[in-house]
Amino acid sequence: MAVSTSSTSTTAHYRPETRLVHSGSLRSQFAETSEALFLTQGFVYDSAEQCEARFKGEDPGFLYSRFSNPNVTMFERRMIELEGAEAARATATGMAAVTTAILAPLRAGDHVVAAKAMFGSCRYVVEDLLPRYGISSTLVDGLDIDQWKQAMRPNTRTCFLESPTNPTLDVLDIGAIAEIAHAGGARLIVDNVFATPIWQSPLQLGADVVVYSATKHIDGQGRCLGGIILASEAFIAEHIHTFVRQTGPSMSPFNAWILLKGLETLAVRVRAQTETAAAIAEALARHPKIARLIYPGRADHPQAALAKKQMRAGSTLVGFEVKGGKPAAFRALNALKLARISNNLGDAKSLVTHPATTTHQRLSPQARAELGISEGFIRFSAGLEHRDDLIEDLQRALEKA
Repeated sequence: MAVSTSSTSTTAHYRPETRLVHSGSLRSQFAETSEALFLTQGFVYDSAEQCEARFKGEDPGFLYSRFSNPNVTMFERRMIELEGAEAARATATGMAAVTTAILAPLRAGDHVVAAKAMFGSCRYVVEDLLPRYGISSTLVDGLDIDQWKQAMRPNTRTCFLESPTNPTLDVLDIGAIAEIAHAGGARLIVDNVFATPIWQSPLQLGADVVVYSATKHIDGQGRCLGGIILASEAFIAEHIHTFVRQTGPSMSPFNAWILLKGLETLAVRVRAQTETAAAIAEALARHPKIARLIYPGRADHPQAALAKKQMRAGSTLVGFEVKGGKPAAFRALNALKLARISNNLGDAKSLVTHPATTTHQRLSPQARAELGISEGFIRFSAGLEHRDDLIEDLQRALEKA
């Protein structure tokens, strides 16, 4: 590759909040304060000899924005330092990151083990897409360590999970599952979107690869799409770089620039949203219209001890089940004034989702029930509004349920 995105910065010793502002910046000859925006498809060379050397990887520099661009490189380098990874590749969307991380290293005859509780599109990749290329899969209850052990085969090459899970906020034991994967000669890929890099570091817990939908908290303001894969230099170089270069699930320079700006405020936003989510969970925990409330930062969370062990704080999301099923849930959703109905999360605006009819609607009723996604279940993504206004909005809406 022409431009390395491995970590070479002198800011690695700083705390995360400082790295989010300063890491990975590349300045032009004009010495701009904010990172410049490089809206270019290609680059020119001083000579034919330089062009040849750059394509051979002998001369550092950029080649073509499908696989190397200053803005994308800055975003990758900043994320590398935040995550504690060796290398990274940014992608056009979060699902491009997930699909590339899973598919690129595999070949026909390989096997994947994945937790059942995951985003609907991720299940599509594992259950529907991979078999078309001769790659088999086994879905397990991610909370059951024995199921992970029993699902491993001699040809298992990849294990995949989300923690906390979408949308029921189960917390899976990343360290224990990583040990199982490694004992079987497989790698562990973790989708860390719900925890964010602020509250959880899967690579430090034993995972091999971390993926994000940068569309969520990293942008955090509803502006653009993006994704990123973070791992060792060897994994990125062997499996991801050429795949992205040749197939093109690439991040645009403009989106990379937007995401760089988003990273500058990520820690501040996630901390405020987490505090708000915790306050909402506390206010609604004993509400008479709610049958079940799930929040990783609470002592009554089913995996509270594990969450405390592997996460630095809770989440920006709260899950709760409204009594009365879908009709009651819809009445509550339609009565909200501040939180807006959407299938997104991690935004500055509070967003609320009915997973059974949106993100997980393609699953059978039996599969949803198995995951705890009832017809009355709601996923709430806390924004940056005043927490008391959000709590009052939710309490008024629940009166209509």
